[in-house]
Amino acid sequence: MEWSFQTAEELAAALRAGAVTSIELTDEAIARIERDDKVINAICVPDFDRARAAAHRADQARSRGEDRPLLGIPVTVKESYNVAGLPTTWGMPQHKNYVPAEDAVQVSRLAAAGAVVLGKTNVPLGLQDIQSFNEIYGTTNNPWDHERTSGGSSGGSAAALASGFGALSIGSDLAGSLRTPAHFCGVYAHKPTVGLVAARGMVAPPAPALPVDLDLAVVGPMARTARDLMLLLDVMAGPDPLTLGMAYDLTLPPARHERLCDFRVLVLDEHPLIPTGSAVRAGVNRVADALADNGARVERHSPLLPDLTEAATLYMQLLFSGSVARFPVEAYEQLRASAAGLGADDQSLDAARLRAMVFSHRDWIEVIDRRELHRHSWRRLFAEFDAVVCPITPTPAFPHDHNPNPLERRIDIDGVEYPYFNQLVWAGVATMPGLPATAIPAGRSPEGLPVGVQLIGPMFEDRTPLRLAELLAQKIGGFQAPASSERSA
Repeated sequence: MEWSFQTAEELAAALRAGAVTSIELTDEAIARIERDDKVINAICVPDFDRARAAAHRADQARSRGEDRPLLGIPVTVKESYNVAGLPTTWGMPQHKNYVPAEDAVQVSRLAAAGAVVLGKTNVPLGLQDIQSFNEIYGTTNNPWDHERTSGGSSGGSAAALASGFGALSIGSDLAGSLRTPAHFCGVYAHKPTVGLVAARGMVAPPAPALPVDLDLAVVGPMARTARDLMLLLDVMAGPDPLTLGMAYDLTLPPARHERLCDFRVLVLDEHPLIPTGSAVRAGVNRVADALADNGARVERHSPLLPDLTEAATLYMQLLFSGSVARFPVEAYEQLRASAAGLGADDQSLDAARLRAMVFSHRDWIEVIDRRELHRHSWRRLFAEFDAVVCPITPTPAFPHDHNPNPLERRIDIDGVEYPYFNQLVWAGVATMPGLPATAIPAGRSPEGLPVGVQLIGPMFEDRTPLRLAELLAQKIGGFQAPASSERSA
């Protein structure tokens, strides 16, 4: 039997039943990577010898009667996580020889759950792109169309899952970095509520792995089914044992509903700052139709929805003010001069990004205060709705664009060009207030490319969008392997 596209849940059942060993699963995954990853380039740091040793230990543990959540299941890890003995570069050439001595807390949790780590997956330079390419490891291609991006910054993980290189992966998300690659590659991902999952050791080199509370960024699971997302989130979730974990245990609330007909859902397919491409709009409508056809209450408008224009501006301000914190003084002064030259009437997103790069602390505090007002608005909305369905980006995966100046790049939406970074506004709908969001497959474009949508839920009620994702998969289908992967099976 060929196991590469089986779910983690199915693999765990087969391992428990003695139908397969972890060594067999690991050898099959390695063989597939060695055969197929030459054209995808998802696995940038293979760790096959240690993977085989971990698989052997997992089989021995099972023979002794042990049973852990991921015991013996092959997985991958985003390159940006520290793994003792492997390079952590974030795609930055100056750090190509940096090798941490200690695992990130999430890598330790994978090991404690019994997972077999096959290796690390590719990322963009500094994790700061919607694509995954860098000078050290090259470009990761989309398994559905090698001329297109797999997304970023967890693009290597999404491409690995779509190609059958392991059943699970862990990534991170600040600007859609879990959700966008999932959308582009036709897999699932979950951006947890901010602060839900400890991120220590997912840090740019050579910074020490300290238990820092991140303002926008999260780490989270990627998989080929919603049920596998929940399985992996249960392994990952919980406070850092060095800080909040000293006093608190995690208990996530159950999903609000168990039946599709009980959900109350707000569906959005339009943003005031950027149009939604026809292929993505069709995916949103497909999900909306499935909800309505199965008895869910579906609304298209609500006065409770926070202002999306202000939300996008706040998101860009928070995102870009943090991105320049360690810029050289000379570069920072150039940004200040450019910002000073903006007209007072320029309220574009480009202007918001530039002004944010030179924020004072007073400016930043004002934005933080406005964010809290938005969070309260979301609380009111989620008293009336259980989830919000909306795009992740306006288009399916776009062709590789390696222009070294991202500000010169453009995104083509149904034949019209828009600023490249404006496509981030949909990711910011959940990221700015810190809400959980599950990316799910929602069909394909006319060109055959995957199209995904995100299901946004209430803070710390991560099980609600995950359960909705599981129920929707039963109605609209879930992951499908690219034809090239099927042929190589």
